Amino acid sequence: MLPRDFTEEQIMFRDAYRQFLAQEIVPHMEDWREAGIVDRSAFRKAGEAGFLMIWPDEKYGGIGDNDFRFEQIITEETAYARVADWYNTLHSRLVGPYLTRFGNEEQCDRFLSKCVSGECVLAIAMTEPDAGSDLAGMRTSAVEADDHWVINGQKTYISNGINADLVIVAAKTDPDNNPHHMTLFLVERGMEGFERGRNLKKMGLKAQDTAELFFTDLKVPKQNVLGEVGHGFYYLMEGLAEERLIGAAGYLSAAQLSYDLAAEYVKERKAFGKPVAAFQNTQFKLAELRTELDLAQTYVDQCVAAFNGGALTAVDAAKAKLVTSELQCKAADIGVQLHGGAGYMDEYPISRQFTDARISPIYAGTSEVMKIIISRDCLGDDYAPFNTRNF
Repeated sequence: MLPRDFTEEQIMFRDAYRQFLAQEIVPHMEDWREAGIVDRSAFRKAGEAGFLMIWPDEKYGGIGDNDFRFEQIITEETAYARVADWYNTLHSRLVGPYLTRFGNEEQCDRFLSKCVSGECVLAIAMTEPDAGSDLAGMRTSAVEADDHWVINGQKTYISNGINADLVIVAAKTDPDNNPHHMTLFLVERGMEGFERGRNLKKMGLKAQDTAELFFTDLKVPKQNVLGEVGHGFYYLMEGLAEERLIGAAGYLSAAQLSYDLAAEYVKERKAFGKPVAAFQNTQFKLAELRTELDLAQTYVDQCVAAFNGGALTAVDAAKAKLVTSELQCKAADIGVQLHGGAGYMDEYPISRQFTDARISPIYAGTSEVMKIIISRDCLGDDYAPFNTRNF
């Protein structure tokens, strides 16, 4: 594999974060998976150690370094340690930046320090029962009234939905005239009319709380409007490329772990009197997978460099998301097959790798949506099957 471009400081940061995971997170994951939720202490411990929302200015408790490679390291190590159930990147890099990009100084002063310390856990609520990738199809609405807005509607599949203290909620603010007229609202824990539903049971990522949220005549003060009224749709679109890049870094690291688990196991497992690693089929499968992993890593690293330079496009991010999410599933599938019957047993890590991987080609835009974005770039808007601005 080609050498990767990390500074000495970032290499030391990786080692420290890896040690933090081994000491503070990994030992508790089985209990948290059994409970269906990560204990809030994980966020506080990460905040105390300086591994939660590291990019904000020092006055908020961060280090003030927005180099994406730090987040790439956190994402990779979290996935490789098999603790992606602790969705710390959602808090730190998917939701947190909305406050500084679109919020005002008062909102940053009110929330950022608590987010950096882990006292305030973040979530974002876009998806609805009838509106996933198609944001224009959402039904949650907000109506202006004097010094507040009144929100009605529901969201589903919301990550960190139970743990969250602050939820960025997307709602339509002119639903009759403009499906893209959306506004983002800062909804706080304890607001009257804000209720949480079930902590949903899932195929994989068992410790990651995924909830339904309900809003019934919820009054949100105007000082909790994030950014400009009516600009929410475009704010959400702006964050998608970064979200997909973060996903790609994690998917690829998880795929690497599946490869490593498989490569180690086939050296030990024997069939017909010799190690499974001695069979040509095994060698060819792993050789093909090794090549795909290295090629994908090179592309993702280039996307990170482009992001740092302000040049990452939505199309390039879609390519990274498409390739790495599918590769994560492929690597886990090959790993299970090479483990044989043991791969189907929950006590073997490769079994979890398989079930955890299946969501990756779905969230942050399905593989099918990624292909639409890429094909539109190849062929032009005239051949787009429908309005792809929604992605």
